[in-house]
Amino acid sequence: MKKGINRRDFLKLFGVSAAGMTLIDGVSATPAFAAENLPSFELGPFKLQKTKETSSGCPYCGCGCSTIVYSDENDKVIFIEGDPDSPINEGTLCPKGAALSDVYNIIDKNRKRVPNPGRLTEVLYRAPGSSKWEVKDWDWAIPEIAKRIKKTRDEHFEAKDANGVTVNRCLALCQMGSANINNEEDYLVNKLMRGALGVVDLDHCARL
Repeated sequence: MKKGINRRDFLKLFGVSAAGMTLIDGVSATPAFAAENLPSFELGPFKLQKTKETSSGCPYCGCGCSTIVYSDENDKVIFIEGDPDSPINEGTLCPKGAALSDVYNIIDKNRKRVPNPGRLTEVLYRAPGSSKWEVKDWDWAIPEIAKRIKKTRDEHFEAKDANGVTVNRCLALCQMGSANINNEEDYLVNKLMRGALGVVDLDHCARL
């Protein structure tokens, strides 16, 4: 058991602390530490003064942290912080969430943040056997994706397994969840995958 401090030890510690505070006070009173001898500097303009605040959410893990996004007059995101009104993160963010404003940026040779020139902003399609990517629009891509999903499901759907047990499954499709959707959207995705398509291989980065 740890021995408690006695009266004599307390007085010793009090004396040492008082002497230390006196020494510090004496040093701060010397001319070298006087206020007029300290270097002066000026603060720049407050960078969030004319920004627009938008409530949003973090797209990473399944914790559901809320954020406040600050953007300028050109709708360029310049800062992100945690939302203090959120009961989940209470204004805090992890390192990944705090770096959301740089999710599409890179640091150039001049140490400036610039948009990543390699970031995809269009639908790219490479036909089977081709070595070239073609630029497509979403009006073509979404129906094409749906058509191929249905074709795969129809060709590989199993109503019963080899033992005659009803399974109603399709092992040729899998689904990866997204932390950027809410519970209601996740429910609909699972209804589609499990109920309509018979997908049994589902996974998620947060294991929801």
